Amino acid sequence: MSELAGDAGAPGPQAVADAVLAHPSVLRLDGGPFGSIASYLPGLRVQGVRLADPVEIAVVLRLGRPFAEVADEVADRVRAVLGDDTLAVDVTVADVGAADAPGGAAAP
Repeated sequence: MSELAGDAGAPGPQAVADAVLAHPSVLRLDGGPFGSIASYLPGLRVQGVRLADPVEIAVVLRLGRPFAEVADEVADRVRAVLGDDTLAVDVTVADVGAADAPGGAAAP
């Protein structure tokens, strides 16, 4: 699969980012090591979403739920937005934060 960010009519990386951020256990997206998980659009960089094969998502999660369960739910949201139930989606939990941490700060 080629980079989906430029496919006409297809949902783009911002739509995927919005769906991921709407999950109650996701504090924020993360660029991963060296900021390598990102999509580039004219004048915009969407950190934490890379639309390729496989789709890569990197997130910072709230403490409190099993990470594997949340990662599966995030992957399902990505597949729903992109309209492909068979799409390979790799979700990386880059960090965790306390549910009450201000601004989604990582837990110490």
